[in-house]
Parts: sequence; structure tokens; C-alpha cells
Amino acid sequence: MEFSSKLLEKAVNEMSQLPGIGKRTALRLVLHLLRQPKSQTLELADALQNMRNDIKFCKSCNNISDSEFCEICANPNRNSELICVVEDIRDVMAIENTSSFKGLYHVLGGKISPMDGIGPNDLNIQPLVEKVKQGRVKELIFALGSTMEGDTTNFYIYKQIQDFDITTSTIARGISVGNELEYTDEVTLGRSIINRIPFEVSLKS
Repeated sequence: MEFSSKLLEKAVNEMSQLPGIGKRTALRLVLHLLRQPKSQTLELADALQNMRNDIKFCKSCNNISDSEFCEICANPNRNSELICVVEDIRDVMAIENTSSFKGLYHVLGGKISPMDGIGPNDLNIQPLVEKVKQGRVKELIFALGSTMEGDTTNFYIYKQIQDFDITTSTIARGISVGNELEYTDEVTLGRSIINRIPFEVSLKS
């Protein structure tokens, strides 16, 4: 692809690094921005810069937040003794959209995947174990996608906390095996949270 401007070429190259964006789509987006009022493009650039510089991770659950604690953890009406364990913030958003869960979350930041070089120490697992050890949690809901990596991560966490007085459950398998939560419709996901099953039962299935 030939460019008449090095500035245009750089913008397209940067845009094409986004997931699902090829060079042609990147060019179309960049040219669209050029056709918009300059103020609109600057507002977009400013929003991205502010997000990158000022966004925080909740000190309690590791969710993305504007302050020290996210709005969910700071909400006194949420059940702090019930924690839903998820892979990333997209899963938090998906579950919140169901309006079926009133507890808190714990964002791991990924799943155990030896093939990708991701082990337990690369994830936000230890703070979760500490919460359980301190007796602050009565039930953990494992809400990772039903993939081999998700099941491996669930089992690893379960082994770390099985000696403590805590209930462990997993979302009901109304969600197809291999599916990620963010792609599941809200009704199915909501029902899978409400109809969760004991984690020990899932190990036998």
C-alpha cells in the first residue's frame, strides 16, 4: 500500500495494530477522522490519552476504575461475601448487563495457559486466596469460560482454598463448552449465574 504522506502512513500503521483492524480498515478510519472537524479528532486523541494516563485498577478486585476502588466494590449495597471470579473486565461488563448478580468480582487478568507461558504467578490469584484466608468471603463463583484453560484455572484456585470454610460454585453449563462469557447472550448468562452448581459437582461431570 503506497502512501502520499508519511504522517498518514504512520497513523494507518498505528491504527492497524488494533484487534480486528487490517490496513484497509485502518486507512478508512484514518481518512474518516481527517474528514471530521479537527476538534472532534482532538477530543478523541485527548480521551485516549487521558484513559491511558489516568485509568486505575481497583485495589480490591482489579477491575478498571477511575478511582482507588471501582464503583462496584464501593457500593455498600453489594454482597461483599459473594465473589464472582472472572478472567477480565469484559466478563464483569457482561455479567453486570444481566442484572442477576449482586455480589463483588475478582478479575484474574487472564487464565492459566502453559502453552502461552502463563502460570498462576502471572495472574491475580494470590490476593483472592488471601481474601478467603481472612474469612471475608463465604462463596466463590467460578465464572471463567468453559475452555481447558478456564477449567485448569478454576481447579488451581479450588485447590488453594479447599481447606477453608467456603462454598465454591460454578456457573451452570447453559453456556456452550468453549464459549467466552462476553459472547453469551444476557438471558443465558444471567440464568447460569442464578442456577450455579457446586464446583465439586462440576469436577465429576
